[in-house]
Amino acid sequence: MPPADETIRTTPRSPMRCVRLLLGCGSAAELLGTVLAEGPGWITGEGSALYLVDAGGMLRLTASHGLPTWAHERYGVVDPAGDLPAAMALRLRRPYLMSPEHTSADYPNRNAGMGTGMVAVVTLPMVVDEQPVGVLALALAHRGTVPRRDLDVLETIGEACAHRLAHLLDHADVRTLPAPGAGEGPAHPLVSLAVRASGHGAFERDLVTGESYWDEAAFRLAGRPADPDGTAPDLERIVHPEDLPDVQAALAEALAAGGRYRIGYRMLRRGGRETRVEESGEVMLDVHGRPVRIAGLLAEVRREEEARARSAGQAGARTALLLSLTRSLSRAVTVREVTTAVTDVARPAFGAASIVLDLVDEGRLLPVSHTVYGGPRRAELTRLADLSEDVMQHSLARSAPLFSEPGGRAGRGPLAPAAWAVLPLVASGRQVGSCLITFATERAFGREDRTLYSAFAGILAQSLERARLFDTQHHRASELQRAMLPRTLPALPGIASAARYLPSTEGMQIGGDWYDLLRLPDGRIGLVIGDVQGHNAEATAVMGQLRSGLRAYATDGHDPAAALARTSRLLAGLDTDLFATCLFLALDPSDGTLAAARAGHPPPVRITEDARAVELALPGGPPLGVDPGQPYPLAVERLGVGETLLAYTDGLVEDREEDYDESVQRMLGGLELWARQAGPGRIGSADALERLADLLTLNVTERRSRPDDVALLLLHRAVPLP
Repeated sequence: MPPADETIRTTPRSPMRCVRLLLGCGSAAELLGTVLAEGPGWITGEGSALYLVDAGGMLRLTASHGLPTWAHERYGVVDPAGDLPAAMALRLRRPYLMSPEHTSADYPNRNAGMGTGMVAVVTLPMVVDEQPVGVLALALAHRGTVPRRDLDVLETIGEACAHRLAHLLDHADVRTLPAPGAGEGPAHPLVSLAVRASGHGAFERDLVTGESYWDEAAFRLAGRPADPDGTAPDLERIVHPEDLPDVQAALAEALAAGGRYRIGYRMLRRGGRETRVEESGEVMLDVHGRPVRIAGLLAEVRREEEARARSAGQAGARTALLLSLTRSLSRAVTVREVTTAVTDVARPAFGAASIVLDLVDEGRLLPVSHTVYGGPRRAELTRLADLSEDVMQHSLARSAPLFSEPGGRAGRGPLAPAAWAVLPLVASGRQVGSCLITFATERAFGREDRTLYSAFAGILAQSLERARLFDTQHHRASELQRAMLPRTLPALPGIASAARYLPSTEGMQIGGDWYDLLRLPDGRIGLVIGDVQGHNAEATAVMGQLRSGLRAYATDGHDPAAALARTSRLLAGLDTDLFATCLFLALDPSDGTLAAARAGHPPPVRITEDARAVELALPGGPPLGVDPGQPYPLAVERLGVGETLLAYTDGLVEDREEDYDESVQRMLGGLELWARQAGPGRIGSADALERLADLLTLNVTERRSRPDDVALLLLHRAVPLP
């Protein structure tokens, strides 16, 4: 992954930049992470994987993102002679593309995984000089066909990965290194494969599972016999106690920022000897910016250094660690973000196996988050939380931390951790919750350790209290906004409908999108959708006023153009600088006549009976409130029996990493695909419309962030009315 400096963060993505960064990567994991972080935004990340050809000629899963546990077990090793996509790509020596029809039907599993019907998967062979290196599998956001220009970009990315891996393999063949627990076979990917001859040791820490690996050189450097599985010893066992706070503080900084870091410390060798080492590594982030892996080198420093004022150094290091944790927690706004900061920064910095948080709710302790990523450890943590309930209650009742003692009983039963600390969380004199920190090996908690953990408890309690207040305020604002939207859509004869609303994931996570389905005079049906500028309480309040005003104008019998003109004057007369876009359509269900007017809003989409998706060419006027004297043109269309209308706000298709028009075209392709799959006569069923609404919003929720709220309204004309 690239260094996490501000210059790189603000540089826009481009295929050439991605390729340039790929050619500087040092491992399979880093290659995949760079593709997902720097490649085109339509590479979704979820379900992506990188395979390497091992010494036996098998394709072995080496790095992945978003694959469930069962997929790791089922597709961890792929036979190149088989019919799985990875094997097909390598055998055919060309990209093997699975359209959304395939992914919805049978890949990777009929009942789980990527079966949304709107996701494509491509597997790219990595071959250099006719020699197979591996396969790169990527999930794509393409909902229809994948354009040739996008395939060209994918092939270029695959070739760059292939040449970089071939270069690394030439220096140190990872396929012949012992794998953890697997004897001879593929190695656990190390960040620098070309430095074995230098005498440096290579290491990797998986922040998802908590596992750490050393190569043989690292064990030699530490004066320890190599573990058969390559499992590295805990930091507390190898770092000099006086240097441990420095290391923890530096790790906390690196985990919070991502990118490269460098730490010097004394390593404890067997027999009581010490050696000074320098650890140079990099924190790799996933597509959501969360740290998932650390990898790097251990090098012996062959020079004497001046004696340090160790006690002052320890105090300064502990203060630095607390400052790092405080900075990470201060950036957390919601309770979910607080628990994420605990997972991503505090747990690895402390060297903890797990952290369990319980919050006080109406006098009871309720689990808020088992702050370890999912997978096989989730059930273990659930049992651990059950075992620890009494001691967490006891610590909170005493308002005093509890620490295990070496050699004592750390808990009850075989699942009890080797060491633990239970911290009561108290903020502003109120009991907020309790925090259980567990460790994989026994340890003594000295006076400085207990002071450190107590101070951390205070910081964590304040952060949780602030986050709970924000969550409460946000919940109230969201409830207010949802109260302004229809609770249900009216049942209309001859018409099927479905609607969705998703709030923004930024700021207060509220906005001004709204929709309505109205009964109009003379039996007509009104379809309204609008979007007020802004994502705050003011936008929500203005939205409520506009919705009420437009409903009044529409039910008074004004046609869509006249209703929008009056609503524009209404908005201009309000004490606000906000404007709004809006679309108003009036449908006569007896003959399908559709009268429509548009105020700066995206045009609706018609899905025909023969599975075509086209935008209605409706003339439009300015957004509401911009020019209150401007009239709006009235257009007349027809919606045939068996046809469907989609009205939406731009948050449904708008993506910061993609051209808006391309996003619209992808959506149209997905709608056509869905219509073909549903088949004639089945498009307008209530279940089919609900599934389509789910699929459209699913593709939105898979994005890394949602800066805008989203509203959509589907309407299907099933039968003509007399």
